[in-house]
Amino acid sequence: MSPDIGLVKHARNVLWGEPPPTHQERKLLFKIDWFVLSFVCLQYVSYLDRANLANAYVSGMKEALNMTGHDFNNVNSMFTVGYTVAQIPQNLLLHVVPARILFPINTLSWGCLTMLTAAATNVRHLYVIRFFQGMAEASTFVGAVSLGSWYKESELGKRGAIFSSSAQVATIFSGVLQASIYQHLNGLHGLAGFRWLFIICGAITVPIALYGFLFFPDTPETTSARYFSPEERKLAISRLPPKPKTRLDMSLIHRVLGRWRIYAMCTIWYIVGGELESIGSNSLMALWMKASVELKYTVQNINYYPAGGTAVAIVALLGTAVWTDYTNKRYQVNILIAACMLLSSVILLVYTPISTAGKFFAFYLSGVSYAGQASNFGWANDIARDDDQERSVILGAMNMMSNAFNAWWPIVFFPANEAPRWRKGMISIIVLAPIMVIITIAARIQQLEDLRRERRGSHGASEVEQIPAGDTKEEGQSN
Repeated sequence: MSPDIGLVKHARNVLWGEPPPTHQERKLLFKIDWFVLSFVCLQYVSYLDRANLANAYVSGMKEALNMTGHDFNNVNSMFTVGYTVAQIPQNLLLHVVPARILFPINTLSWGCLTMLTAAATNVRHLYVIRFFQGMAEASTFVGAVSLGSWYKESELGKRGAIFSSSAQVATIFSGVLQASIYQHLNGLHGLAGFRWLFIICGAITVPIALYGFLFFPDTPETTSARYFSPEERKLAISRLPPKPKTRLDMSLIHRVLGRWRIYAMCTIWYIVGGELESIGSNSLMALWMKASVELKYTVQNINYYPAGGTAVAIVALLGTAVWTDYTNKRYQVNILIAACMLLSSVILLVYTPISTAGKFFAFYLSGVSYAGQASNFGWANDIARDDDQERSVILGAMNMMSNAFNAWWPIVFFPANEAPRWRKGMISIIVLAPIMVIITIAARIQQLEDLRRERRGSHGASEVEQIPAGDTKEEGQSN
């Protein structure tokens, strides 16, 4: 083998992982990527939720619906309440209703509600629509459970990052789409441009829902997809680590609440980490640009410029996913996020002496906060891989707790009427960043202790004593 070919193979393995050893497994993995990963990503892309609302808000909806004060935050909170209420039921429903039925129904429902948003004439209409839209979108994160059911640990990180990046792609797409619609469709048939945005984005979900209904394969144990041969179905199950039989019954309460996993993962990412995303998730850059008295930005620029922060989020997601899969460690990503958000929030807190370029840098740097979606998603999947029902509850609870906080956090710390400066909000991020580091390290210590306990049970205490505290690669869960 020539050095050039060896270098190319090494680069490919670093970027995408070691290919499966047999042709049959490589063919199976290609099918899983094509039908499983593609659908959950398309589903996530179609859910433009906050991006749509923020772009519509700065493109005429605020004036058309007479939105004032906390109206923008309240509408987002109604969505969050619906999303939170439905989170765990949607995850558990997946064990009763086939995914190829549940996902498309929710996708189609979301699309219809999005199109209905175009007919809203006041904020109260938005409250009702967004609540039920949140309930429909609660199935989106269940896609994370599906990915964890199909992929090995070594395959999951980058694919989880691609899944999470889909939301960021949707944000960029929504901004570009709204800017184009405002320029070309505003006033067509008497409809404002922001109304056309909701109609078009809702219509996009119809073919995606049909695709899921026809081709999504459920889980390896339950799939009846015709494009998998009987041998491939058996291989899809056998290539993953064996796991004990678990049931969806009252014992689930003890299995979940009696372990540290749910408390750590909910706190680490989807409470503290979720609020570290506040600059991006609340569209602060767009609100800052609209309220700016220093410079007057056009509607098109307000929709285009925040895409830089979203691009940083995509690079951070994919870059850290490559690194975590290559090193077999995930928890360090949270430390990177805390450092970047500390710097970003300090710049935006100081604010007045900071140049416009410096503020752009701070807003764009905040995109790094999204990197933890993939790493912590993979971490949670690995930690609870031995119990499907517990994993469903943990992933649902992580998202539920985050949104329970998001229902009121932006109203208190990032109200839209405080633009262009959010003093309380930036202070809250400065406080949360070190908390993120402390809890992450504590969870990592507990994970290592569990791994040593597991090894002690399998091989005896004498072997455990020889394991270095930070070396867990042999257990297959060195996250």
